Amino acid sequence: MTTIGVLALQGDFSEHRAMLTRLGADTREVRTADDLRALGGLIIPGGESTTLCRLMEDFHLYEPLRALLGAGVPAWGTCAGMIVLARHASGLEFPTLQVLDIDVDRNAYGRQVDSFEADLDVPALGPPPFHGVFIRAPVVASVGPAVEVLASVRDERGGRETPVAVRQGVFMATSFHPELTDDTRFHEYFLRLAQSAGGTSSPK
Repeated sequence: MTTIGVLALQGDFSEHRAMLTRLGADTREVRTADDLRALGGLIIPGGESTTLCRLMEDFHLYEPLRALLGAGVPAWGTCAGMIVLARHASGLEFPTLQVLDIDVDRNAYGRQVDSFEADLDVPALGPPPFHGVFIRAPVVASVGPAVEVLASVRDERGGRETPVAVRQGVFMATSFHPELTDDTRFHEYFLRLAQSAGGTSSPK
């Protein structure tokens, strides 16, 4: 069985793990480089991106994470996790892992009080719409040519559709929090992605 790791330094990692367990997946909380061994997928949860990156540095996880993702192990970032996986994130004092060809504006949807919910059309998941929970969510400012947009919302500030769920090969990200709903479809989608990638890899 494919083991899915959930980075458990900060944020809502327990909600992700509960959702995966509900689906019958084998899971592991990741706090050290040893915890990354023999994983078939990794989820980087929402939280506070600066704090999360500082803890990644303190726990000496940057290079092991780069090695894991460089070996082709699928990863999914939610909210702050999207920021960590992005090519570039505005206003972040720490480096990102740069596996998703997207530019991200941190907390661009506003403060905690500006959190919102929206029903999202996600063709990859099929009907009905997915109920997205956005909490201090990042905005995807630009996407590279290899990035598939899975879902968008209308940005009332600019009057345009803004990506909120993206995928590039074995890497995906959502600016909202599927783990805070009862809808398991995004977690099922990631499990299928991890299973189709096949096998496990260990960081060197």
